Amino acid sequence: MLVSGAIFGVAAVASRPLGNHGLWLSHHLFMVSRAVTLWIVFPRIERLAAAPQAERTPEFTRLKLSEKEEDLFAPRQVQSSGEKKKSPDANLPKANGSVVTWGDAQFGGDSSTVAPLLTEGVIQVFGNAGAFAAIKANGSVVTWGKASEGGDSSAVAPLLTEGVIQVRGTDTAFAAIKANGSVVTWGNAQDGGDSSAVAPLLTEGVVQVSGADNAFAVIKANGSVVTWGDARYGGDSSAVAPLLMEGVVQVSVADKAFAAIKANGSIVTWGDADYGGDSSAVAPLLTEGVVQVFGNAGAFAAIRANGSIVTWGDADFGGDSSAVAPLLTEGVVQVCGTDTAFAAIKANGSVVTWGNAQDGGDSSAVAPLLTEGFDQVCGTDSAFAAIKANGSVVTWGDARYGGDSAAVAPLLMEGVVQVCGTAGAFAAIKGNGSVVTWGAGDDQFGGDSSAVAPLLTEGVVQVRGNAGAFAAIKANGSVVTWGYALFGGDSSAVAPLLTEGVVQVC
Repeated sequence: MLVSGAIFGVAAVASRPLGNHGLWLSHHLFMVSRAVTLWIVFPRIERLAAAPQAERTPEFTRLKLSEKEEDLFAPRQVQSSGEKKKSPDANLPKANGSVVTWGDAQFGGDSSTVAPLLTEGVIQVFGNAGAFAAIKANGSVVTWGKASEGGDSSAVAPLLTEGVIQVRGTDTAFAAIKANGSVVTWGNAQDGGDSSAVAPLLTEGVVQVSGADNAFAVIKANGSVVTWGDARYGGDSSAVAPLLMEGVVQVSVADKAFAAIKANGSIVTWGDADYGGDSSAVAPLLTEGVVQVFGNAGAFAAIRANGSIVTWGDADFGGDSSAVAPLLTEGVVQVCGTDTAFAAIKANGSVVTWGNAQDGGDSSAVAPLLTEGFDQVCGTDSAFAAIKANGSVVTWGDARYGGDSAAVAPLLMEGVVQVCGTAGAFAAIKGNGSVVTWGAGDDQFGGDSSAVAPLLTEGVVQVRGNAGAFAAIKANGSVVTWGYALFGGDSSAVAPLLTEGVVQVC
């Protein structure tokens, strides 16, 4: 266009003595030059249009947005304090910042009482066991669901009108961090909804909050930790308080205990001793060098800088890894858990498992398949699914809940790029956008997607699961759901709102 415009300008000046004829001549030259330049660049435009999104240049893929618009249209960071803490329903922020909900009305599936506040501007949604909290672009928070579990935030409403940047939950309470570093809490008092006992410590400087089932722990900018909630399950950290005054960089959770990593690589634990709150048995191994900690329902597994693993907590939940200790002395790069077992991926692509045998701690039945090539492991409550670099999937654990994928084995031999789980079933997305499901298929966990199978043959870009149902987002922004109806598997009541524009699911 610029080249054609330049030619028109030069021609118009040069042909001025010809009067109107000169103007028409200039116009014809403009059209001819425009046709020639389009003919030259058109093949490139076609290639760009056909290219995958990641290969396109920014000029062809997005508009220039203001900072506020960037926030609004960015992918929604929908989070909860853990898979088990998700409400038994679903909600979806759409590209226009509105929210659509369905599922069990009592636990957040019905947001009609706050519907006018959810029509625009929502940028993040968080769920616990019975309620949701949505952050809007102006920093305000909207809540709905079971009132006693955080669905009713009226008691702290004046503090939630602006400035909130993050929300986390225990099973029945929420904690919000504001831009000034203060924390606001609401919901079940015993499980962390009441932070009055530590209120003076939460007025500024908080940078991160973590929630176990019944208690919260926050890290402050100075590296100190403040805790509250059920004292038995991590709300009281007084026994290790001197160790939590500085230097903490991360806090990990099991269901009823916490583990804090300090800048020097040491670990501090507190909470229910039987479920990981007491790490004294392995204390000499936790004084330095720890880089990551993972928790399941009752135990912890820590990766050290040398790739070795240290475990503690309930032995039956994976707290005792002595049976596979020789395999965990080096090379571990990732750990994943079911409720009561762990699976570790090593740098050579092999997988090592321990913990409750039925829930995936025993992988001997598929051991020859786990010696190399794996880069991802996903767990339901009772089974594991591992993806190999060639896109095939291997499963083990409780056969009823996803450990046995024999019925769909031919579909899992190649092309799988992601696996997601509910409490008792798996859903795999393949490179062609199709979805394969297996596990408990009695309409309670989502293992049977036959009712919506024609909608899952292509175009799926994301799948999320809660305790009993799945929701899949397609490339056109539509949503497909299946599984236990009460948990969100049936979205027919809001189907007209889910035909386009959905960007994230929680």
